[in-house]
Formats: sequence, structure tokens, C-alpha cells
Amino acid sequence: MDEKPFWQTKKMTEMSRQEWESLCDGCAKCCLIKLEDEDTGELEYTDISCSLLDCETCQCGDYPNRSVKVPDCVTLTPKNVQQLNWMPSTCAYRLIANGEDLPWWHPLVSGEEESVHLAGMSVRGRTVSEDDVDPTDLEARIVTWPEQGN
Repeated sequence: MDEKPFWQTKKMTEMSRQEWESLCDGCAKCCLIKLEDEDTGELEYTDISCSLLDCETCQCGDYPNRSVKVPDCVTLTPKNVQQLNWMPSTCAYRLIANGEDLPWWHPLVSGEEESVHLAGMSVRGRTVSEDDVDPTDLEARIVTWPEQGN
């Protein structure tokens, strides 16, 4: 009988640091600039990424120091993941916190690091760095694809 994977048997608080980090599928949707409607609280994604994100690899350019270099960067923890309503619905942390399983394209399921990109679930090739955008253009850069999945 096959042993179940750690994300199906452990609570998030029981995961090792390596297991926790491996839950990230590398989509980088959480690195997109989001806008919140002050009246309704509704969140909208833009196609603008954090200045630290490499838009082609979907990797942070300075992951260990991201919270220092980008003060709004939120470090996910088992304690805060449930409160972060801006995390995309496809996010593994959000899925696991809600008692759901990982999708077929998640690298832990597929065994392939590229599967998230091949399935069209990442920001690869779809974003521009916030360093290259006029801040007055944010509303014109609103997109729906991060929540639609692809």
C-alpha cells in the first residue's frame, strides 16, 4: 500500500521547513500587485509583479531578504494563511488550509517543476515589473486570469 504524501497527512504546523516551502508551486501569483476597492473590499489582480520577481522564471530575486527589501511582502505561515484573502484560489497553501488536495499540475503531484508553467497556471510571460510601470496606470493593468487559472 502506498504511503500518503505529507500534505495529506500532516497539519501545516507539523510540516518541516522543507515541506512547507515545497508547497509553493512557483506560480508567483502572490507576487502580483493587487488593488482593493475601498468601498467594497473587492480585490483585483494586475499583471504587474513585485520588483524582486523574475518574470520569466517566476522566482524571487532575493527570497531570503524579500520582507526587508519589500516591506509589504507577506511571509506565509500556518497561522496567517487562512486570513490572507488575496492569495489566489489555486494556491497550494490556501488549498491545503481549506482541506483540499493539490491539483495535478502541482510539482509535488506531477514530479515536474515545469508543470505549473506548462499548465498555464503561473505568471510566466504575462507580467511586467512594477519598476517598469507608471503608478498612475495600475487600474488599466487589471487582469482576471490569475483567478481563472489560465
